[in-house]
Amino acid sequence: MASPLSSSIFSPNFTHLYQNKAFFHSHLPLRSPIYATLNRIASKKNASMELTKRPTAPSILSTHLESTVKQFQSLMAVIVIFTEVASPIPLYGLQDLSISPAEAVLYSPETKTLPRTGELALRRAIPANTNMKTIQDSLEDISYLLRIPQRKPFGTMEGNVKKALKIATDEKASILASIPAELKEEGSVLYTSLVDGKGGLQKLLQYIKDKDPDKVSVCLASTLDTIAQLELLQAPGLSFLLPQQYLKYPRLTGRGIVEFTVEKVDGSAFSPESAGEAKSTAKIQVVIDGFSAPLTAGNFAKLVVDGAYDGMKLTCANQAILSDSEVGKTTGYSVPLEIKPAGQFEPLYRTTLSIQDGELPVLPLSVYGAVAMAHSDVSDENSSPSQFFFYLYDKRNSGLGGLSFDEGQFSVFGYTTVGRDILPQIKTGDIIRSAKMVEGQDRLVLPPQDN
Repeated sequence: MASPLSSSIFSPNFTHLYQNKAFFHSHLPLRSPIYATLNRIASKKNASMELTKRPTAPSILSTHLESTVKQFQSLMAVIVIFTEVASPIPLYGLQDLSISPAEAVLYSPETKTLPRTGELALRRAIPANTNMKTIQDSLEDISYLLRIPQRKPFGTMEGNVKKALKIATDEKASILASIPAELKEEGSVLYTSLVDGKGGLQKLLQYIKDKDPDKVSVCLASTLDTIAQLELLQAPGLSFLLPQQYLKYPRLTGRGIVEFTVEKVDGSAFSPESAGEAKSTAKIQVVIDGFSAPLTAGNFAKLVVDGAYDGMKLTCANQAILSDSEVGKTTGYSVPLEIKPAGQFEPLYRTTLSIQDGELPVLPLSVYGAVAMAHSDVSDENSSPSQFFFYLYDKRNSGLGGLSFDEGQFSVFGYTTVGRDILPQIKTGDIIRSAKMVEGQDRLVLPPQDN
């Protein structure tokens, strides 16, 4: 079992989060690459300026020369910083400006495609009909186009929606055929809503033609939500076979929703969302994803069903809220570290991702409210049997590509979808009054010994 947390230091199973200083500094990390480079250049500049000093009285020529040297050194400093940050190629001959691996700026050319919200990550993780995925991709492109601050490319947006409409109408039979017979009626209703509903593709096309970005944004969110609902109906459960040796663990073969009731025990209260009464308890909902992390989500779901987290204390760090490392009432499974890389058919086990080489997870840690398991205190190749954490992503404490310095190192299995505003209000000592699985328990498969 994972060892308990002390008041100021993470337990060994959370080693990677606290050892990286750049990960936790709230301002520019003192050991960040840019800061270190600036310090080295400043030292060289000062030493060079000392060499230019002479005991003789300064002349006009020497003053002008010193000014020129200063300007040249400043220019070179800017060039070195820009080149070292922007180029993946080492700067030969400038070894004294090299950066140690622990201080490296995390950057991958693929980071632009990494989902930045839990809803987007969860939608992309659904193993659905390829036609629906093509429609989804076309509409998600519009989300990026809407961020352009000046003249928005409404013509491109219109083309994307027309493409999605053509696929939806031409491939209607294929889309509906992917839905199980018992869910066909619900699927037909959702399909009609997607094409002709108030928040559907036809309406979205009209708002784009009207060049109304606000209505486009609202309608786009509604359309993407309908797509996700349709895709969940199409999802067959796990789209891959688990290795035989892992069938001894609980597994979640789809999606589930866990609702936490968090309570303050120091007499304070959570701030209400709107004009309401402040209360000592608050609700948080987490969607857990068995499509990408079936073993991790399955173990967590079993612990929730068993009541293992009821009454558990929480501990806050700079960017994480951790549950206690001992569940007390029951024992979870020390499942292998489980991470599904983007573009791969099935998860990897007992291995981390190489972000610098372009490997990115389907469920990234670099999202505010991500939920992941801590590492086992025995081996980083396994997750803790019970200790999980909410990750409070902060772009200010991330690498150049906006990635957490611990991206690809932990088993992320879900995201906070309701109550994200509650997370920053949680303090050390607050407790989980109760944790309940309000949806998806029928997708929890238990090994024979637990039945």
